[in-house]
Amino acid sequence: MESFCKIRDIYRAITDFETRFEKHYGLGLNEGSLLCALRDVPRLSSGEIARQLGITQSNASKVIRSAEKKGLIQRSLGSDDKRQMYFSLSAEGRTCLGRLQCCDIEIPEVLKQLM
Repeated sequence: MESFCKIRDIYRAITDFETRFEKHYGLGLNEGSLLCALRDVPRLSSGEIARQLGITQSNASKVIRSAEKKGLIQRSLGSDDKRQMYFSLSAEGRTCLGRLQCCDIEIPEVLKQLM
């Protein structure tokens, strides 16, 4: 029971942080995570994005679509297989990622303890 209560507290802290993060940056945590995943690599496929973010392929498609609408990522065709799509940070995405690195949103104490 004790473990469950701690997990509940962590979940609430993450939800609270996500609400403030989204309000401040206009991004969900998965969109922010997508930018972080693309930070050090030239490009990723949607399957690679799903694995990196730990989400389903369907959810990855939604996150990609949302980030693309906001101009944060760009799509390109594979050079060998034109059916394969790859995604990389756009200039706007790099700028946005730079703003995230100086995150001025308070991190809940229960999450600070895990960092």
